[in-house]
Amino acid sequence: MESCEAAGAQVGEIPDNDISQVANEEPRRLSREQIFVMISTASLNFSSMVCYSILGPFFPREAERKGVSSTIIGLIFGCFALFNFLTSLIMGKYLVQIGAKFMFVTGMFVSGCVTILFGFLDKAPDGPVFIGLCFLVRAMDAIGFSAAGTASFSILINTFPQNVATAMGILEIFTGLGLVMGPPIGGFLYQSFGYEVPFIALGSTTLLMVPLNMYILPNYDSVPKKDSFLKLIVLPKVLILCLAIFGLSAGLAFLDPTMSLFVLEKFKLPAGYVGLVFLGLALSYSVASPLLGFLSDKIPWLRKWLLIFGGLLTALCYFFLGPAPILHIESQLWLFILMLILIGFALAMIGMPLFPEMLSCAYENGFEEGLSLLGLVSGLFGALWALGSFVGPTLGGFLNEKVGFEWSAAIQGGFSLLSGLASAIFYIYEAIQRKRSHPGNLLGSKEERTLLLN
Repeated sequence: MESCEAAGAQVGEIPDNDISQVANEEPRRLSREQIFVMISTASLNFSSMVCYSILGPFFPREAERKGVSSTIIGLIFGCFALFNFLTSLIMGKYLVQIGAKFMFVTGMFVSGCVTILFGFLDKAPDGPVFIGLCFLVRAMDAIGFSAAGTASFSILINTFPQNVATAMGILEIFTGLGLVMGPPIGGFLYQSFGYEVPFIALGSTTLLMVPLNMYILPNYDSVPKKDSFLKLIVLPKVLILCLAIFGLSAGLAFLDPTMSLFVLEKFKLPAGYVGLVFLGLALSYSVASPLLGFLSDKIPWLRKWLLIFGGLLTALCYFFLGPAPILHIESQLWLFILMLILIGFALAMIGMPLFPEMLSCAYENGFEEGLSLLGLVSGLFGALWALGSFVGPTLGGFLNEKVGFEWSAAIQGGFSLLSGLASAIFYIYEAIQRKRSHPGNLLGSKEERTLLLN
């Protein structure tokens, strides 16, 4: 972690995107600790995404049988993101006091238990009792997930200080696999064995990973710092990065309640083929993330361009996804799938540079290196992601009902357009300020050399 301290101490001597000046000194082989951390975080990403996504194929139908309206079903899905948003900030703030390993393992344990409990909700009485239990279990699942996720990000950054984006890009493969495999696994188990078995099977698998992580995950001790979320979020660059996180999350979550209905109505595809359409986005995101993460670590100045063009490309793809009626282009399946593939790639362009850029900004503005700062950054990332996951489907569902999918997709792309333009303006302003100060620094150094030579 010495390289991060150097980045914070030498703000005037290095580019602001460069977290590490000794990245080439990183040993090519992963240490035993790094391998164990990768296994732990990968198991969390995969299991949590599978447990999160298995509800889609069959829970709405089961809830309707219990007398739950479509609006309440949407709120049951949305309350996960809402509680995740509220608890991520708290978990990030008190990560050091609670302990990263304890928070990780406990969050995973809670998530596994409540996933199993969700499988027994069909035994609850219809109506308000069933609805109340659904909200309670989903809220508990969100708390467990936010605890494990916040600790996971902090541990990962602490273990890979010089290759943060590369490590995150590799782990996004498991996130994508979890999202892709969750619905078919849940649907198959539900069709074959009934409502309870999908939750019991996946929850039990998550619980089996708890003792494994207790054994292989190292302990991380740190001293609490006085840094706060307020001090971090008021930094202009961090605000822009927060907008990028929100736009990324909202864009992904917007598609959950709207895309399948549009595909079924517009292209008259059988229901079994709708899941294949989703693969275009998930696979392109999973494949592009490791590559873009590697480039982000090896070429730090590339991060600003990834954020700018990623935001603009995402907005453009959402505009053509419908496409927007103003274009007067007929909707075609090949164009729709192509836009989904490009959206997955563009979202990876935005997601991979976010963490290293935010850490770089924090170090340059006097934040002390350590697990305490990593907890703040991880908590802030998790909170903004959860907020986007709540706003995306909520606003998307409302707009889809009022103006149709074509316009709602174009409006949704506005978040990414705004983040891309804001990033461009900020980095242009930053470059101008650096050029203005640079000649003075050069002149001073020449004068000092002349005096020393004399």
